Amino acid sequence: MIWRLILAIVLLGVIVGGIVGFNLFRDKMIAGYFASMQPPPVTVSTVTVEPITWKPGLDAIGTARAAQGVELAVETSGIVKDVLFQANDEVEAGQHLAQLDDAVERADLAAAQAELDLAETQLARQRELRERGVVALSDLDVAQATAISAASQVASLTAVMNQKSLEAPFGGTIGIPQVDVGQFVNPGTVYATLQDLDTMRVDFSVPEQDIRLIAIGMPVTVSTEVGNTQLTGHISAIEPRIDPNSRLVTVRAEVDDPGHRINPGQFLRVRVELPEEQNVVALPQTVVSTTLYGDSVFVVRSDGEGEAAKKTVEQVFVSAGRRSLGLVEIGRGLSAGDEVVTAGQNRLTSGATVVVDNTVNPATAGAAQAAPAD
Repeated sequence: MIWRLILAIVLLGVIVGGIVGFNLFRDKMIAGYFASMQPPPVTVSTVTVEPITWKPGLDAIGTARAAQGVELAVETSGIVKDVLFQANDEVEAGQHLAQLDDAVERADLAAAQAELDLAETQLARQRELRERGVVALSDLDVAQATAISAASQVASLTAVMNQKSLEAPFGGTIGIPQVDVGQFVNPGTVYATLQDLDTMRVDFSVPEQDIRLIAIGMPVTVSTEVGNTQLTGHISAIEPRIDPNSRLVTVRAEVDDPGHRINPGQFLRVRVELPEEQNVVALPQTVVSTTLYGDSVFVVRSDGEGEAAKKTVEQVFVSAGRRSLGLVEIGRGLSAGDEVVTAGQNRLTSGATVVVDNTVNPATAGAAQAAPAD
């Protein structure tokens, strides 16, 4: 019995030892396999560092205003007799646009004109008699005063009658009529808006630290959010006072718009074009990765020559500067000729193997998309 028990214990130990040994061997082989396995190369797109002509600018948000724009109204009350325009009519300076009922004023003016004619006739007679020495000088003075008073009365009634008429102060495009024939209007009632759309003013603001970079006459480009409309102009005025609350400075630009492609009150993107700079290292903004440790890019390094060369990446920390038109200025960290990754950085670590494929490059596609349409 004892030898059977001993044999069972030995067999059990052999079985357990074999299982444990097999598991240890399996784990060691699996660990060795994964330790020696190389990850597949990461496909990336790249761009070569080349100094360019840097076109800096200041970007801002602006509001379009007509160079001349008013709300048309008259100074007096009355009943609208005629509305002589329709919405979006092109009118000329001095064109008659609306008329209030002025029958009473016309009658008063006719009476005043008759009194003026009589006064002038009597004045002429008094002058003739004075030359003959028949009347006293005081009678001539009275006749002159009467004629002057009658002329003033005619001028006053003419001015009152003219207030019943609405005329265009300048040429432009008139808006939707706000009054109807037969309507009683009070002084200051707006009849319509009148806008000169050939020349637009664009008001925008820049930070106080940028005020020394701009000057009157500098070129400006404005664009709309829809329609891909882009127009050029120049800075015409700079507010000399800085807003103490916002620390912004108001700037005005004038833009020629003979095609009437923008409207007063429209939201616009404004770019003030600053003087060009030569030999600036600038890359697409997609190349820069920002972390708590700073800004960095991945530079491709080749081990060997030709297509068989092994390519790896190295993470290089750079000094990122100004940004403009999808580009970022690189102050230090890169040299001309460096090949920098533009897409695929999220899967990269320093030393990773890569395959360069520039058939679809975000930098090229972004530049083509940003180019204005003809």
